[in-house]
Amino acid sequence: QVLLVESGGGLVQAGGSLRLSCAASGRTFGTYAMGWFRQAPGKVREFVTAISRSGSSTFYADSVKGRFTISRDNAKNTVYLQMNSLKPEDTAVYYCAARSPTLGAIATRTNEYVYWGQGTQVTVSS
Repeated sequence: QVLLVESGGGLVQAGGSLRLSCAASGRTFGTYAMGWFRQAPGKVREFVTAISRSGSSTFYADSVKGRFTISRDNAKNTVYLQMNSLKPEDTAVYYCAARSPTLGAIATRTNEYVYWGQGTQVTVSS
């Protein structure tokens, strides 16, 4: 089992940047493929980006490609989401998630992740 705790959310103007962090408990962080999702009020939770266990592979939703960057530091048990050129439509609660350690491939669906953080609010003003 892994406990995930997100941080770094806040209020930012359109065009600004934020860096989210997701700290994981345990000593096996490097065995989990990780993802970031977001959920806006009244909408379903949607995929944002994912990263493989080693960090060598990443995948992005079209809506954030070129603006967001996912990375991880396995020595620090942390995955990051650098968000640049933020838009009001990026406003949402952002969640990090971990796949089962037996499944190392990148995944884009919520039901492919077994561990979830509590979320951090990102609000982008126009």
